[in-house]
Amino acid sequence: MEMRELTVVAGSFVSFQLLFSVASPRLSSTISPGYGRLPPAKLTEWHSRLVSTVHALVVGFFCLYILWFDDAINANPVWGDPRLVKLNVAITCGYLLYDLVLLACNWSTMGDGFFVCHHLAALYAYGYVLTRGVLPYFANFRLISELSTPFVNQRWFFEALKYPRSHRMVVLNGVAMAAVFFLVRIAVMPSYWASVFATFGTADFERLGLGAQVAWITSCIALDILNTIWMYKIARGCYKVLMGRWGRKVKEGAEVASSSDRKDVSNHTD
Repeated sequence: MEMRELTVVAGSFVSFQLLFSVASPRLSSTISPGYGRLPPAKLTEWHSRLVSTVHALVVGFFCLYILWFDDAINANPVWGDPRLVKLNVAITCGYLLYDLVLLACNWSTMGDGFFVCHHLAALYAYGYVLTRGVLPYFANFRLISELSTPFVNQRWFFEALKYPRSHRMVVLNGVAMAAVFFLVRIAVMPSYWASVFATFGTADFERLGLGAQVAWITSCIALDILNTIWMYKIARGCYKVLMGRWGRKVKEGAEVASSSDRKDVSNHTD
């Protein structure tokens, strides 16, 4: 790994730590009146999720820029010029290291084995991108999935502030979360794996070596399994919220109709 990438990883780690411990408390107390009433454990996760949202937006939109305008990696997805991708991956690696430290320090309240597996699998695969500059297109394609993260975090913010699940903003965010999560993590799987299989047996693929090949394929399989599990949970939660809201509307409509019928009967009797 070159000094530039190491500097970006370290700078990313420090920046996200400062955002967590300094910027987030000040910003949150200004924009959210309910923030100050949260217990300490929830305050920690609040700051963690705000940092997560910032990281997701920065990296996600950078990914789209690279995908649309970086001709080098689109022309050669295995060995194309990785400079921009390595910069984006270094930012993400710094974030993942920061988040692993945060999880370890607050395991009793924030510990999640799925997230640890996700972070370790990502770091394992991204390590090859940073050290050897390989697979830039595929690394960048994977990072687009971060665009679903702000919606996931926003759901938690609503829950922390005790918004009812039937609240319009909660329902809209839930639908958007399920839709975006599906688009950037599930719907792209066929296209992604088609691109992967297209490299098999080529000179570029053989040039990677067994270590990079195994790291690439195994980490992708692990991440897709986790994404599928999370998609199932999100879809089930979204379905329950929508059905609950629809059921309440039907009930309210029936009550209004029943009340109207009673008034009609009363008026007719009179």
